[in-house]
Amino acid sequence: MKESAYRRYLLAVLLVIYAFNTMDGLALGLVLQNIKVDLSLSDTQLGTLSGIAFALFYSVMGIPIARWADRGNRVAIISLTLTLWSVMVALCGLASNFTQLLLLRIAVGVGESGCIPPAQSLIGDYFDRSERPRAIAIYMLGGALSVAIGYFLAGWVNQLYGWRITFLVLGTPGPVVAALAWLTLKEPRRRGSAVESVPPPIKGAKLKEVWATLKANRTFVHLLFGFSVASFFANGIANWQPAFFYRTYGLSTGELGTWFAVVYGLGGMAGVYLGGEWASRRAAHNERLQLRAMAAMYCVFGAISALIYLSPNPYIAFALMGLAFIGGATIWGPLFATIQTLVPEHMRATAIAIVYLFANLIGMGFGPLVSGALSDMLRPWVGEESLRYALLILSPGYFWAGWHLWLGSQTVSEDLAEVYG
Repeated sequence: MKESAYRRYLLAVLLVIYAFNTMDGLALGLVLQNIKVDLSLSDTQLGTLSGIAFALFYSVMGIPIARWADRGNRVAIISLTLTLWSVMVALCGLASNFTQLLLLRIAVGVGESGCIPPAQSLIGDYFDRSERPRAIAIYMLGGALSVAIGYFLAGWVNQLYGWRITFLVLGTPGPVVAALAWLTLKEPRRRGSAVESVPPPIKGAKLKEVWATLKANRTFVHLLFGFSVASFFANGIANWQPAFFYRTYGLSTGELGTWFAVVYGLGGMAGVYLGGEWASRRAAHNERLQLRAMAAMYCVFGAISALIYLSPNPYIAFALMGLAFIGGATIWGPLFATIQTLVPEHMRATAIAIVYLFANLIGMGFGPLVSGALSDMLRPWVGEESLRYALLILSPGYFWAGWHLWLGSQTVSEDLAEVYG
């Protein structure tokens, strides 16, 4: 196979693996209500399953696996971890109680932490500096593909065959794809770099040095807090939205899967593109304006999100959800571009890892748990509508995230001057 054709093939395989990496989490949110009824679980237990049980091990294990990927065979790491998380996802369909499902979700988190860092490192070896942005963007389309297909597939399989078969269906193809990756993808370290010669990288700074530098950067600290706060409310709300529509409006999981595929899949792609395009065309080299615009979008996002849970029918709620998500997704491109610009080059990878560590532990770990616990607390007063009011109470939290971005806009010019002189 010619080098150019092989590189396209590599991207296609990694994109598919990334789609599998996020699909089971989407499916879990969609079938929470069915699991609740079948296993007689509380909303707090469901929040634990979809939150801290997964996020703690996913976040913490991501660091040693990423360090392993920096030195070892990345194709082997991706293949092994894909097999692990796929088998564990399939076994979720056989769980008969909360403890079993909890342990399986922990194992899924460990496996899925071995996907993104090795894959992006592998892409970096096969694509030179001018090609990497496009290559990484193509790879990240796996997330949107996962949303568009995952919600639709999981929704209808669950409706027709139940949540247990849903997990079996989602987990079964993984080992086949892992075998394909193992047999057909190449680790370039075994034959030298796959791209042209480049200068040796700057020796990585020690973690203590990186942390001291990042703490001294006021804008980075505000972006870290802002992203972590946003992740807390986003995970806490989005994870429970399918259960909200099921309980409040009586929609089937097939209908929910279709609506969510459109809202989050297409809406996400549109929002990310529009945000990046605006920042590049209208606010290039003006991170202060970008941060202020992002702060405003978070506030708008929070206001529209609250209206979702005051809607008289599901169709107005879906329309508001789509509008809110398009606006919210515009933030991601400019946000991570600003972080990359703020941080010295030899600390960027570690800085991003630290951002995701905090965001996943705080957001993915505690967001769904707090939502479930709040719903349980409200149940004695509002009955079956407890989840609606729990999500309504959480929606204004995006104002808090926006406030941190606004504070960051006040210091970003000075911090950039210190980095670049």
